[in-house]
Amino acid sequence: MSYNLLKGKKGIIFGALDANSIAWKTAERVHEEGGTFVLTNAPIAMRMGQINELAEKTGSQIVPADATSIEDLENLVGKSIEILGGKIDFVLHSIGMSVNVRKGKAYTDQNYDWTQKGTDVSAMSFHKVMQTLYKKDAMNEWGSIVALTYMAAQRVFPDYNDMADNKAYLESIARSFGYFFGRDKNVRVNTISQSPTPTTAGQGVKGFDGFISYAEKMSPLGNATALDCANYTITLFSDLTKRVTLQNLFNDGGFSNMGVSDDVMNAFVDNQ
Repeated sequence: MSYNLLKGKKGIIFGALDANSIAWKTAERVHEEGGTFVLTNAPIAMRMGQINELAEKTGSQIVPADATSIEDLENLVGKSIEILGGKIDFVLHSIGMSVNVRKGKAYTDQNYDWTQKGTDVSAMSFHKVMQTLYKKDAMNEWGSIVALTYMAAQRVFPDYNDMADNKAYLESIARSFGYFFGRDKNVRVNTISQSPTPTTAGQGVKGFDGFISYAEKMSPLGNATALDCANYTITLFSDLTKRVTLQNLFNDGGFSNMGVSDDVMNAFVDNQ
């Protein structure tokens, strides 16, 4: 169901890879709610995904950009303003990558070159995106910037590895830069801490099926899907949340406030 929540609003969506990705679902929902946007991803990710299909479906243009490159980001922002015919109202940062996770390196045996690369892609890129938007005065007043995170930023999930550190850094950047964006530009910055979601990136984490099953049993409302996250993101892009900023907002079926659930407790009792 569409409510025209984003009619007339323009934005940039980072990270749509395929139909499983949250960015992809968000792009579809933005389109349904009347928003227009530029799609962007790193060139290597674009070769792996089906972003052209999404662009055609939503009537969007694609501007490739490596989010770790200031030069690429400056080009992206400039071209987006040109394509969209004005300043930006919303941005979704849906980017994350850990070489250590991909290569099976344990948290206690990091390859630090890989760690640094993951931090640059997963967290520092968010600062670079916002700094570029800020310096270019590219955001409309009361615009909204959202990044996706996970609760491993606050609690231990051993196999999430260095991505947990990256997400903690990402959330800190959102708060710190969000202050300046709010004070100087009336732009809000938030992160959404999503349930474990079977995206292409998420499924690369060791024991991911266990993550999903455990969270499902712990959460009174069950896991939030990629579409649930897209719907939540739409509300943060809309004018209905103009005073919400500097927040890490949990979209996880209640998991983040649970100690234990009956289902989890019964699983232990049954196995005794």
